[in-house]
Formats: sequence, C-alpha cells, structure tokens
Amino acid sequence: MCLAIPSKVIEIKRDSNTAVLDTLGVRREASLDLMQDNVSVGEFVLLHVGYVMGKIDEEDAKESLKLYAQMIEAIKEEDEEIEELNNANRI
Repeated sequence: MCLAIPSKVIEIKRDSNTAVLDTLGVRREASLDLMQDNVSVGEFVLLHVGYVMGKIDEEDAKESLKLYAQMIEAIKEEDEEIEELNNANRI
C-alpha cells in the first residue's frame, strides 16, 4: 500500500524544480518533476517518496492530516503500553 501525504507548499525553487513543503510540521524538499499543473505557495499537494504527485483542496488536506495525527497518536499510545508491559515483565 502506498500513501501520499498532504503537504502545504512553503516555497517554490524554480531553478531546481522543487518545492519546500510542510508535512505534519516537518519541512522537506520535494521534486515537482511529475506535476503537469503549476503549484503555488500556500496550496496543498500530495507528497509521495519525494515527489509532488498532485494538488489537493485545503479542506480535504486538513481532514486527511487530522486523520494522520489521530493514527500517529494511537500508535504512540500502543508503543507506551507495550513498553509498560515489557518493563513489568522484567521485574
């Protein structure tokens, strides 16, 4: 399964055909080589393995990011529970 993560365009670097994106609070640079449409600062795009794959509307992007944040939180909670169980078994 492949996931494309919604990301906000922070900066366009025309000389390298890349964009600086904010992805869940992390800034990263991604290639625009696969994009046919122009991308502008402030727009939301889908990021997959270092490439911008397409645009996504802001409402859909924010809803997807909210779901990703919930999944990340659930994973963290599970990791904490596993760590507690492991620590209890060591005693």
